Amino acid sequence: MLDLGLSQSLIQVIEELGYTEFTPIQVQSVPVLLSGKDLVGQSKTGSGKTAAFSLPILEKLDLHDRNVQALVLCPTRELCAQVAREIRKLGRRHAGLQVQALSGGEPIYHQVAALEKGVHIVVGTPGRILDHLKRKNLDLSQITTVVLDEADRMLDMGFQDDMEVILGATNSDRQTVFFSATFPRTVESMSRKYQRDPVRVTIEETSEEAPDITQIFYEIHAETKTEALMQLLLQYKPESAIVFCNMKVTVDDLTQMLSEAGFSTTCIHGDLDQSERDRVMVKFRNQSVRILIATDVAARGIDVQDLDVVFNYDIPNPDIYLHRIGRTGRAGKKGFALTIGTNRMQPKLRDIEKFMGMRIERKKIIWGERGEIFRPEAGPEQAALMSTIRISAGRKDKMRAGDILGALTGEAGSFEASEIGKIEIQDRFSYVAVAKGIASAAADRLRKGTIKGLMCQIQLVR
Repeated sequence: MLDLGLSQSLIQVIEELGYTEFTPIQVQSVPVLLSGKDLVGQSKTGSGKTAAFSLPILEKLDLHDRNVQALVLCPTRELCAQVAREIRKLGRRHAGLQVQALSGGEPIYHQVAALEKGVHIVVGTPGRILDHLKRKNLDLSQITTVVLDEADRMLDMGFQDDMEVILGATNSDRQTVFFSATFPRTVESMSRKYQRDPVRVTIEETSEEAPDITQIFYEIHAETKTEALMQLLLQYKPESAIVFCNMKVTVDDLTQMLSEAGFSTTCIHGDLDQSERDRVMVKFRNQSVRILIATDVAARGIDVQDLDVVFNYDIPNPDIYLHRIGRTGRAGKKGFALTIGTNRMQPKLRDIEKFMGMRIERKKIIWGERGEIFRPEAGPEQAALMSTIRISAGRKDKMRAGDILGALTGEAGSFEASEIGKIEIQDRFSYVAVAKGIASAAADRLRKGTIKGLMCQIQLVR
């Protein structure tokens, strides 16, 4: 592994997490950020930019100082949660490290209590950060590093005024870092205003690095749109898929129709509160549900490994289309991006092709031997294989994944390790995926015993 100037303890954590080499954005960004210079980093989603800015922050952190030393601004609460998780993973050997996510959708008093105890790193959305500043809950005067993650998206979403107020509340000699998938004039303008001689790092995607994504447009009649989606789900049989819609009402209607037809389905959009969003995303990440139906804003920051298919139920603008399909075909695996629409959508499709510089394959839905249209019903093979158990203890209670695994597979639990899936530890709750066939028995076993000496409330997540 290259020597980027990181300490041996951080290198050890990186190796423990299974990383064998640094990504290009990390190779070019980490030494610059360790030197204290401002930076504008431009790279695609999934390029490793979170670690690129998190590792230097952790390297320079003074753990004895419980004032906020670094601030990461993100466009959505999902991305906040994802970035905070990544920083905690990378900082697992930083004894006493406190990372706090500050975003909407959850009670503000929990966040205030955490800030009063002292926090090293804050990851937040502009709106909630500004709220805490106005209430004088948050002091940014001793910030050493500010990161604007997905700066282009925050500006697109209308956060410029909030971002400027937040930057104005920090000390003038801070290190300012912009990471962005694109570099429009709005980002360039803010860079000139708030950065000092920033180093520009741009990672161009080579043909070897480009994801292997098969893109197909299926032409349909408007009245068969939902049936066409069901037919494609049965045809491709994805283990995990995201279906993107342009409006919340479409998300709700489609979720109901697919669920009634027997598909393992859940949804996420802006009307869900934080606890509901957490529950949905945990189930999707640990494969307790196979199909997630989402709006674009709600799906920002969703990072799911091994996503088989992305469906465009509604056709978006070209830049949003590019971001949607970038969630599949990662880590050298083949992905599928399937779009359905009527013939009237051809002009929008040509705009996307022009934007991407490539042609999207056209196909027709195959309805059956005689071509008849019917309402497909999902069979048992479409069911999720895992169930999710929620445990009322988390990171703040010193709960670890090994404690939960031991409680289920040890002498008291006696379940097979192969029956236990992903374990996710959050601040006050933990979630464990178990094979559907043992879900009730596993929950009962946990209720009758203790985990790390704690009596916990155990709940099967529906």
